[in-house]
Amino acid sequence: MQKRILIVDDEPAIRDMVAFALRKGDYEPAHAGDAREAQAAIADRVPDLILLDWMLPGTSGLELARRWRKDALTREVPIIMLTARGEENDRVGGLEAGVDDYVVKPFSARELLARIRAVMRRAREDDEDGSIAVGALRIDGAAHRVYARVDGHDEAVPIGPTEYRLLHFFMTHPERVYSRSQLLDHVWGGSVYVEERTVDVHIRRLRKTLEPTRLDAMVQTVRGAGYRFSAAA
Repeated sequence: MQKRILIVDDEPAIRDMVAFALRKGDYEPAHAGDAREAQAAIADRVPDLILLDWMLPGTSGLELARRWRKDALTREVPIIMLTARGEENDRVGGLEAGVDDYVVKPFSARELLARIRAVMRRAREDDEDGSIAVGALRIDGAAHRVYARVDGHDEAVPIGPTEYRLLHFFMTHPERVYSRSQLLDHVWGGSVYVEERTVDVHIRRLRKTLEPTRLDAMVQTVRGAGYRFSAAA
């Protein structure tokens, strides 16, 4: 079955252009012009990836990304933001909302497809990873879920796809310090251009994810060196 990609953009010409590129890349496109249509499309069939425009009528793409990251149905669906906002603060804002990658308009079909393949490849690799436990945290690789041992019981930890990859890497390499550039290479891949500040954003998101279980201190900052994951926190 073809991978289904939902295009959420209020400009029909852009949706048509992106849909054409997706078909050429052997993906199945679905269309939505606003938040309501996007929700209807997701209810019909959860997509394998969402291409989300920043500027939408009524509800912004940023707000939609935050909403979908809180929804169990869409929490693990990769999101690529399509945006004319190229400033660093805007890109960081998108990442903090739970977006996995971004493409700045105008973009080429070749660049878009490359970004899609990279994000979906990372998601596929996540699914193939095995289970691992460190301290009170456990990853069930087959189910693609994270659990925390709290008061003697396993509690599911809602987590986004990028934070999942970051946590999995940390848990398979505990007690070692990694610089931002090393984390980019190992978690995002050396062939993907992502700014080092992206690591800081997702570290904050990972800590916020673990906060309710009081395990956020396991993700440690090592001043001047990078980050370390430790069960001894």
